[in-house]
Amino acid sequence: MTVLASIRKNAREELRVSRDEYKGHDMINLRVFYDAGDEMRPGKQGIAFKAELLPELLNALRRAQEAQPESREDAA
Repeated sequence: MTVLASIRKNAREELRVSRDEYKGHDMINLRVFYDAGDEMRPGKQGIAFKAELLPELLNALRRAQEAQPESREDAA
């Protein structure tokens, strides 16, 4: 696994970005790793996708960065 970035999520978790080949496909993997005491281990949270989708995902992330958050107040 080639780790390209590790981003601290909180005191016990980090998001790792990697790029690897899997069954002949160029893949991007975004995975949450957690502190297991003696080492960081991969958790269930994450996503893997073909690298050819990366430009589309980057455009979506740019739009998310520029967007204002929607209010999620309960209408009780």
